[in-house]
Amino acid sequence: MRDEILRLLNGEKISSVPAFSGLIHVTAEGLASEELTLREVHHDAGKMARAAASTFKLTGMPSAALPLDLCSPAEALGSELIFYDNDEMQFPQVKKLLFQSTREILEIEELEIGGRIGLICDAISLLKKDIGNRAVISGMIPGPYTLMIYICKVQNLVREMKNEPQMVLDALLRLSSFLAEIGKAYLDAGADFITIHEMGGSPGFIGPKPFESFVLPALQKLTSSLPHPTVLSVCGKTDSAMSLLAQAGADAISVDQLNDLNASRAVLKETLLFGNVDPVAVLWQGSEGSVPEAVQRSKEAGVNAVWPGCDMVIQTPVQNIHAMLG
Repeated sequence: MRDEILRLLNGEKISSVPAFSGLIHVTAEGLASEELTLREVHHDAGKMARAAASTFKLTGMPSAALPLDLCSPAEALGSELIFYDNDEMQFPQVKKLLFQSTREILEIEELEIGGRIGLICDAISLLKKDIGNRAVISGMIPGPYTLMIYICKVQNLVREMKNEPQMVLDALLRLSSFLAEIGKAYLDAGADFITIHEMGGSPGFIGPKPFESFVLPALQKLTSSLPHPTVLSVCGKTDSAMSLLAQAGADAISVDQLNDLNASRAVLKETLLFGNVDPVAVLWQGSEGSVPEAVQRSKEAGVNAVWPGCDMVIQTPVQNIHAMLG
């Protein structure tokens, strides 16, 4: 299946519709099988790699994604993260914003890559050696706007989008260049493709017009700076903006469970469509029997690959993942 997925990502026709993910899909059962806790895996390359591989080893799902949090680029710029206690089972979040204004991003002479990026690259290399000949590996980065809201006060960002739009766009373009360097490092370490998870900047959240003015140019710069293949993952209901998303330059677009897949399929021509099994109501909370029904609906709507609509909930039962794979 790994070879089939790689062929698909590179624009070739394949005979099946694979089920996999480029977003976070570790489970509590997988961590337990490796005798790991969620808190510890973020600080040790070997443990991070074992955690990422655990879903494949338990279920045969032919994919793994690293890092196991979306905040590592913010941390690389200097943000302090909250690493939750083991019993909270939450992924890291930013503790304190770095900037009050987007102007401050432009005032920095050079955006240097620090934090755990080197450790994450080591983990990707270890993951590649472990399961890289059997499963595809996604290097995951946030979209430029998502990174922006991790490091800059949102209220000020929104005001500056109205009053100083060029400054905001210039800051987003600069973050695109920074993210491209991280993505290239992940590919050099062994990732097969890059997933750009533009959660906060989805047109389903900020609206199609702000997306077109600010996020789309930044995404276009990011995808044009990265080797292919790339997958753009967006959240929310984006039916009315699929033509804009197709212009972002990614090889595939992953949409969430709010999307009308039939409508999305009708708009997308050359771009692959991935989606959109509900990670909460179906994969986590649904019965084992409800999962194949959701998978079948996605296939009937014309997806090129079945993906969870977003990051998989860590408490997702392993049997439901088995059911998704069919």
